[in-house]
Amino acid sequence: MFKKIGFRLIFVVALTSLVIIGVYAYFNVKSQSSSSISEVERHANQLGETVISSTRFDMMLNQRDRIQQTINSIGTQPQIRDVRIINKDGEIIYSSDSININKMVDKQAESCYACHAEDKPLEHISITERTRIFRVHPDSNRLIGIITPIYNEKSCWNADCHAHPQNQKVLGVLDVSISLAEIDKAIVTREWEIVIFAIIAIIAVGLLIAFFVRHWVSNPVHDLLNATQQVSQGNLNYAIKDLGDNEIGKLGESFNNMTKKLSEARMQLFQSDKMASLGRLAAGVAHEINNPLTGVLTYSSFLLKRTKDNPELQEDLKVIVRETLRSREIVKSLLDFARQSVPKKSIADINEIIEKSIGVIEKQLSIKKIKIVKQSENNLPRITVDSNQMQQVFINLFVNASDAISKDGGTITVITKQISLSPFGVAQIKKAACPKRHSLIDNEFKIDGLPALKVKVVSNGKEGIVHLDPVYGKHRNHFDLGFDVSTEAKFVCPDCNSSIVQQDKLCPQCAAPVLSFEISGQGVYEVCSSENSNWEKWDFVDSAGLKEFIEIKISDTGCGITKDDLPKIFEPFFSTKGQKGTGLGLAVIWGIIDNHNGTITVESEEGKGTNFIIRLPLTPQK
Repeated sequence: MFKKIGFRLIFVVALTSLVIIGVYAYFNVKSQSSSSISEVERHANQLGETVISSTRFDMMLNQRDRIQQTINSIGTQPQIRDVRIINKDGEIIYSSDSININKMVDKQAESCYACHAEDKPLEHISITERTRIFRVHPDSNRLIGIITPIYNEKSCWNADCHAHPQNQKVLGVLDVSISLAEIDKAIVTREWEIVIFAIIAIIAVGLLIAFFVRHWVSNPVHDLLNATQQVSQGNLNYAIKDLGDNEIGKLGESFNNMTKKLSEARMQLFQSDKMASLGRLAAGVAHEINNPLTGVLTYSSFLLKRTKDNPELQEDLKVIVRETLRSREIVKSLLDFARQSVPKKSIADINEIIEKSIGVIEKQLSIKKIKIVKQSENNLPRITVDSNQMQQVFINLFVNASDAISKDGGTITVITKQISLSPFGVAQIKKAACPKRHSLIDNEFKIDGLPALKVKVVSNGKEGIVHLDPVYGKHRNHFDLGFDVSTEAKFVCPDCNSSIVQQDKLCPQCAAPVLSFEISGQGVYEVCSSENSNWEKWDFVDSAGLKEFIEIKISDTGCGITKDDLPKIFEPFFSTKGQKGTGLGLAVIWGIIDNHNGTITVESEEGKGTNFIIRLPLTPQK
């Protein structure tokens, strides 16, 4: 979490706010407390002055009862704990608490030291020095006490009742003690109010900062990060939504322009590379093969006419003429494959085609000590295929098998049989469209060598591409989005954003939305939108029931294919033979089988050989 830039910004701002508000709260509480104490101190001082003024004439007349009565009256007021008059010797002569009368005070304990330093009473001291804050018991409320000096005036030393020497400046002090319980309670209340205010302010500032940081920084940065992940996965069609007109918004706009240009450049590069490769291939084939084949065909045909009396030689020459013609057809087929030409189909016996293919390379295989084992069912039904193209398929597979077998020799096994298969797990979706007829087939993203179906997912402001398995029933879907798909997510066409969700229908397994694809000439294909569900339905294919296939399995005892190379072997120009191979053999084979509405799969394990399994439908399909 702390690695996220948004969280760091929020943390720093919140911490700064906490320090500022905390310091403000501390000094505010100190100021409020000091002000309250000062106010009580001023009030106590005024009270002392008032008591002295009120008792002045009674003191001059030495009317002790009246003085005591006045002190008692003042001492009963709320919050006043004690009112005392102490003479110059430290004896309490008047007190609102009668128990304390005639007692001596501790001059060191009750701020008396301020006046009696070095046993010489001061005439004038500040109010601060005359004030003390104390507790009677450790667990009792605080009290504030203030002493007010009673000065010797002219009327005092001239009084008839009790004359004082003229040189005596201070006759005694008035001590007033006031409880600070209410003040302390108010201070605590104020402290809590400030603390609560500080907490609320910090939370409010944090939430406000979090909102704006998330809106202005975190979300745009997350969108940019998600966009880079999508591009890194090859989704150059991903576009960032409008991020505003600030710097991040300009960055998002630049990112969209960059990915758009990258996508265009990739398509141009791909097309240019493909056309250049096919152009070089066509030129090379035409120059390197066609011209020599023409000479071989011409001379073999001429020899065929001159050797009518030699039947054995005639058979060999016929093989040369036939295979030369077939080679010319292969060259034409390579060019036709690049142009996606339609095979010239006719009724043929698959075993006969295999026999002819073996006959072409039988001597080459025998030189390499490779034995061919045939296991064919008798009376296999004839099938509609392009015989030349199918012979090309088998010869290429035999040659690849012989290249994979070591110099010590090995075995190639060919098994042909008739099988019945359910379309579930076999049928391939080759054409799929959205409601506005945009193609949903992604030729750039393949699953097990087959172009996948593409769907754009929009969830919580994020979007990405999901690739679905084109083989009905396999369910090898790719949900590499980089974010979680919410229940409110939209599944749309990447080109026009039209929804491909089947209305009023949910998955019977998990109740997730069902995606619907229009398959050209083959009804509607439905699949669950959840990554964790394997439900899918294709009524057109299911209604056809079991289908009959001719299965040809070609196995070898060669070196096998690595797991990393296995998914790429049908890609054009991919070769495991280095400079010895063009990488077109298996690509041509895949194209031929696909044009025959068949399937070809491969099973291989390093060091144990490879199995190619071809399945061709008995009933021709359009």
